[in-house]
Amino acid sequence: MNTLRLSYWTLSPEAYRGLAATKKALETSSLGKQLIGLVWLRMSQINGCAFCLEMHTKELRAGEIATAKLDSVAGWHASAHFTERERAALAWTEALTHVDRTHAPDADYEPLKAHFSDTEIADLTFAIALMSAFNRLAIGMRQ
Repeated sequence: MNTLRLSYWTLSPEAYRGLAATKKALETSSLGKQLIGLVWLRMSQINGCAFCLEMHTKELRAGEIATAKLDSVAGWHASAHFTERERAALAWTEALTHVDRTHAPDADYEPLKAHFSDTEIADLTFAIALMSAFNRLAIGMRQ
């Protein structure tokens, strides 16, 4: 267990409120809380953010996601528990999480168009960017 380095949310309240406002805006997205939760869980798995992993797992369980599906998020590529829509979102999540290597390829972007509106693609991309910021804050400040 690590000791909190800095209380970033109180030291930079305006910046934190901006992130919180983005999170609140995404709550009304037609993506749905479960899909956003799956995306955030997968990103937090990749980034190794223990705080976020616990939070997203708890939220998804409260939303009554099937246990087998929740247990399979890390291996979604090989799991039958995910819809094509979820697979497209998870592939985009991984592409953006590893953007330094993937450069967000068309092969991961194009499948989104079959399952999401342009607004939903924008919302999904904001959701991924937001959790990237939260993961980096929590990991960097040892939350």
